[in-house]
Amino acid sequence: MHKAAIGVFDSGIGGLTVAAEIARQLPDEDIIYLGDTARLPYGTRSPETIIRYAERAAGLLLKYPIKALVVACNTASAYSLEPLRAATELPVLGVIRPGARAAVTGTRGGRIGIAGTEGTIRSGAYQQAIHALSPVADLVARPWPLLVPMAEEGWHDHPVARLTLETYLADFVEAKVDSIVLGCTHYPVFKSLIADVLEEHFGVTDIALVDSAEAVTEDLRTLLTEQNLAAPERAGRRSFFCTDARERFERVGRHFFAGDLSSATVVDL
Repeated sequence: MHKAAIGVFDSGIGGLTVAAEIARQLPDEDIIYLGDTARLPYGTRSPETIIRYAERAAGLLLKYPIKALVVACNTASAYSLEPLRAATELPVLGVIRPGARAAVTGTRGGRIGIAGTEGTIRSGAYQQAIHALSPVADLVARPWPLLVPMAEEGWHDHPVARLTLETYLADFVEAKVDSIVLGCTHYPVFKSLIADVLEEHFGVTDIALVDSAEAVTEDLRTLLTEQNLAAPERAGRRSFFCTDARERFERVGRHFFAGDLSSATVVDL
């Protein structure tokens, strides 16, 4: 099991931000990544459909020798963790609890913004996870649905994305939050633009941006160490699958994962 891979799946390309963080922090580990590009976005789907999609994605990864499964998609993490854990004895990690912990640890005054897809915000998963750690936290949760298709188009520094963020960020600035949870794997590619809009449009420079990719990777590292599953020292291999538009996955994915995606294989779930 030491040499088995880490399985990671997402509704599309955004989860490559999680895969990239795992590769950065745990370079010895093999990674098998699946982006369900044929069915994105998950965030507008019903809970039943999200669970079905997640089970199919996990089912493909479980056909390979993996030692842990990371659900990089925030929406899938909100709805499908328990069904997936019931379907396998392997550890299954989601991004919401680690992200919530990072938000609570990093907040200065307990006013936390949560940005996510419609499905993630509707689930209340981040709100519940944060309040479980800090019952007095003052939360402002808002959906940012337009950022997902923009990220999938590679518009991470596009004038349309800037105008959209000026609208999306207004509620958080007005509420005087001191941190914003980027509750979708697509959102971290907009980090620089978000910071620019906050400073240039709103005159704000002290709002922290919380990326759950870093937190879930820390949890993964702890898990592998405690269960004696860490890979031997070597250069980890990376394998990529998508369910549609391989050329686009490769082209846009470069903004999310600084590695060669040309070997990506299209699979049918």
